[in-house]
Amino acid sequence: MAEAALKTVPLDKARALQWLQTYGVYAGVALLLVVNIVITPHFLSAENFRTQAVQVAPVIIVALGMALVIGTEGVDLSVGAVMALAASVTALYLGYGLVPALLVVALFAAGVGLANGALVALVGVQPIVATLALMVGGRGLALVLLPQLEDLRNPQLASLGSGDVLGIPYLILIAAVLALLVAFTVRRTTFGRQLLAIGDSRPAAQLAGLPVRRVLIVVYVVSALLAAVAGVLATARLQASDPTSLGNLMELSAITAVVVGGTPLTGGRVNIAGTVAGAVLIQLLTATLIKHDLPPSWTQIAQAVVIVAAVYAARGRGKR
Repeated sequence: MAEAALKTVPLDKARALQWLQTYGVYAGVALLLVVNIVITPHFLSAENFRTQAVQVAPVIIVALGMALVIGTEGVDLSVGAVMALAASVTALYLGYGLVPALLVVALFAAGVGLANGALVALVGVQPIVATLALMVGGRGLALVLLPQLEDLRNPQLASLGSGDVLGIPYLILIAAVLALLVAFTVRRTTFGRQLLAIGDSRPAAQLAGLPVRRVLIVVYVVSALLAAVAGVLATARLQASDPTSLGNLMELSAITAVVVGGTPLTGGRVNIAGTVAGAVLIQLLTATLIKHDLPPSWTQIAQAVVIVAAVYAARGRGKR
């Protein structure tokens, strides 16, 4: 009897850990919602939910690209700099019209992503080193192009930042559509299967004849483009271009959302639904602390605790 009981305990612990790995982020979101309903005044108001959703939308968009990169066993530290660069370029070219400005933003972002991908896939530089270089250089270029905050008064840009469809803000709709597209890409396309295979084992993927270099370059370009979209949307919402602060620490928020959402840093797997839930979890946690007048430093400490808990729970999850 005693021996059977000893065998049951590790088995139950393993099941609990597996449940936590799979559903922990959703349980965390549900718990925060319940706590806020009980202790936060006016939390259930439509305006509050709208505000929280609008604030988390750029994080979700950046985290989607980060999830793809991490799925290849990489990381992209340049996403915050790309957001700042998108804000600077938008301000510089908005006078030619919103569409031309967005096209130029896309070109700049694709250039950063191409540089990241080339350094990783062709030169063989470690992803953290390659993207760190672009993180510093991209932020510097953004400040060279636009050294200070600039107010933007453009009706089309204002509509993008504050407009809605049937009461749903454009920012939320864009984030939702992009999440569905990325999820479909990962689950249903050849590119998605190749991406996961590369993250699972790059040498094996090369031996299998997969286009490893091309996939890696495309992944980093997509990550940069999604960061640029988030930068434009944040600029539209603020109606101002501020490359000095826009996107600061966004790379950490995105990585946190991805890891908390169940995508292992070892690559080979991408959990898009979990990534979205992870971003929502971080947003709710931050909003809860702010609404109860706790200083920003507590938010950073809370995020650190969440990261450590997520990494601990992910032990042994490994690759596919």
